[in-house]
Amino acid sequence: MTIKRLVLTFLTLVATLLAASSLYGSWQEPQFQTRLELYQTNLALQAQAWKPADSQDDDSYEGFRQAILGQQPLESATKEYQETRQSVQTNLVKVKNSIAQLNSVAPTPTPPKPLPEKSPTTEISNSEKQQQLQQSLEQLQKFLAELDLQLGILQAQQGQTDTALKAWSELQQRSDIKPEIAQTAAVLSGLWNETPLILPNAQQLIQQNLDGWFRSTSLTQLYQLQQRQEALLQVQAAQQEAATAAVFKLAVIGTVPTVAALIGLILIIVLVAQRLLKGKEALLAQNADLTWTTPWDGETILQVFVVGFFFMGQVIVPFLLLLLPIPRPITSVRLQAASVLISYILVALGALSVLYVSIKRFFPLPKYWFRFQWLDNWLWWGLGGYCAALPIVVIVSLINQQLWQGQGGSNPLLQLALESQDFVALGIFYLTAAIAAPLFEELLFRGFLLPSLTRYLSVWGAILISALLFAIAHLSLSEILPLTALGIVLGVVYTRSRNLLAPMLLHSLWNSGTLLSLFLLGSSN
Repeated sequence: MTIKRLVLTFLTLVATLLAASSLYGSWQEPQFQTRLELYQTNLALQAQAWKPADSQDDDSYEGFRQAILGQQPLESATKEYQETRQSVQTNLVKVKNSIAQLNSVAPTPTPPKPLPEKSPTTEISNSEKQQQLQQSLEQLQKFLAELDLQLGILQAQQGQTDTALKAWSELQQRSDIKPEIAQTAAVLSGLWNETPLILPNAQQLIQQNLDGWFRSTSLTQLYQLQQRQEALLQVQAAQQEAATAAVFKLAVIGTVPTVAALIGLILIIVLVAQRLLKGKEALLAQNADLTWTTPWDGETILQVFVVGFFFMGQVIVPFLLLLLPIPRPITSVRLQAASVLISYILVALGALSVLYVSIKRFFPLPKYWFRFQWLDNWLWWGLGGYCAALPIVVIVSLINQQLWQGQGGSNPLLQLALESQDFVALGIFYLTAAIAAPLFEELLFRGFLLPSLTRYLSVWGAILISALLFAIAHLSLSEILPLTALGIVLGVVYTRSRNLLAPMLLHSLWNSGTLLSLFLLGSSN
């Protein structure tokens, strides 16, 4: 075995262990999907107050309202909040148990010789783990308290006042939350009590600790008790304005993907039927069994992905960024967005440089390698692939939610995009997710990895393995199944079209749709 092969084997083992460690660490983190569903629920609650300017046709108005909000929006929102609360409570117990296990590890007896009791690496590792668990615990406790505040308002609005008062009373007795939350619970208890009690700072606490529908509903209750007619009219006018905006956002978020998914479902049925009827003459059979001529072996594949992709992204670039004289932690959302974009570009340039050096000696490459053909049908493959991916990934995501029960971590970029309403930051996020990511990831995973694997596997085998590695590379357990499904569609689109522009377009459309939904949902708060 040569020195190069020995070093590459060692680096591969290290990369595998680090990736497994990151995936295991994401198991303790909450899924982003939970927050996303609550944001959509809150948007639906805001839309309840919507009344069109010309509401003479009550039947059409009511039909449209039910299509957007459902027949019982309050009951649906309550159910969503209760399920989320149960999931958070379960995760809270898990984190507490993990902390207890970490604290209950018995210390090693002191040896007779002056040897170190514990290696510095283990000590740092345990310390970091303790810190991460404590941070997760605090976040879950805060989230649970916010859910109890909001769930109580939902229950009170449905006449379940006793249940709401009990929840708010328990919140006031908790010592693990901020005093402002307990004080807000006291304000809400006073507003919905059989004998109302209005605390002096009620309005301020409601405005500081509640958002959207929950804020306007609480302020309405307060102003009605205070008989402040002018303030009440102002809240109702603002509520109507927010409701109109919420209806538009829900229509965009719900209608566009639904129509695209319906088109995709029809497309899948037609293509599968054509494949069964026409066999190898069908569109899906186009280039299906045609493998690439691959002049390099598995060692080159490992070199590109272990050195160029993993170590460049997880070790080298993060270390270089730490050397920059930037104040940390970065609090500005624009700087965070710029930091993400710069990091991504550096990783992409590093990985593509390693790729170029690794395969340079095989130039000129055989036919179909890294093919960009503008005068081709790539546009239809990309659009069709996007529509087909929607129903597939949605179904897989629903199954995935049941498996992980709100755990498994998520891409932190999604949370930043959701909570940022800064257009400059959002523009930078768009450059990262909808332009840089499709270009780089499709070049690497579909342009290089998938064809390289056909040296050892069938085309379908290469599609499946490259899709799985594409999903694992995102280092979140909860995203592996949905991203594998998306990767399979990307692989099918590329192998059939033999044009990298097609999967790049599909990938860009997918990320663009996600960012648009996040922006619309985030703007509701």
